[in-house]
Amino acid sequence: MVIEKRTISGRISKKHSLPHNNREFLCENVDPTRTKDNITIIKDDIGQVYHELFDNALIEYNAKQKRKDRIIKDYHEHIRHSRQEQEYHEVIFQIGNQDDTSCGSDMGKVATKLLLEFADSFQSRNSHLRVFNAVIHLDEATPHIHIDFVPFATEQKRGLSTRVSLTKALEQQSFKGDGKFNTACKLWIDSEKEFLAQLMRSRNIEWEQLGTHNEHLSVLDFKKHSVPKR
Repeated sequence: MVIEKRTISGRISKKHSLPHNNREFLCENVDPTRTKDNITIIKDDIGQVYHELFDNALIEYNAKQKRKDRIIKDYHEHIRHSRQEQEYHEVIFQIGNQDDTSCGSDMGKVATKLLLEFADSFQSRNSHLRVFNAVIHLDEATPHIHIDFVPFATEQKRGLSTRVSLTKALEQQSFKGDGKFNTACKLWIDSEKEFLAQLMRSRNIEWEQLGTHNEHLSVLDFKKHSVPKR
């Protein structure tokens, strides 16, 4: 039996863009004839997600405020203008590269199936990351998945009892950082890579660990650098 070897790329995107992910515009590296092949897994309205996650905590928080200037009318807008927290976060995962796992190739088709399996259980593995947008792109060089989520921490003593916080959300999922080279985000990404590697092994594909292999994902971020976030 021939055992294939492929790298795994995974990172939190610093230049995420929902319009890019949902193909409301096309970058130069996109083949528009293949955009119809993209797979949208979930596409929820982020405003409704904020209501779902935080309305009860917001009502409770506002009821305790004795000063009107501390009342938060709209938590979504409050976070959108926050300097401490982001409205949402995005993670990108990819198997292989354009040379060994290109879109349309046999291995590219296998990688697409694996990314679908990965996505199907992502929410159940990440109980404090509410996924609201996820899509697999098949109109670029290599199949890859964008997953956008709102991180929320519960039972908080400061501010809302349920509030936006990636660090606290990951801590509640048992990922606690230990220094700048071993952050909670890195530990979490590594855990997700390992899960994807398990799926790959079920198809006789071994995880080739030669480094971080985020070069292609960096290019994906670069392509979106001029696009306003949303």
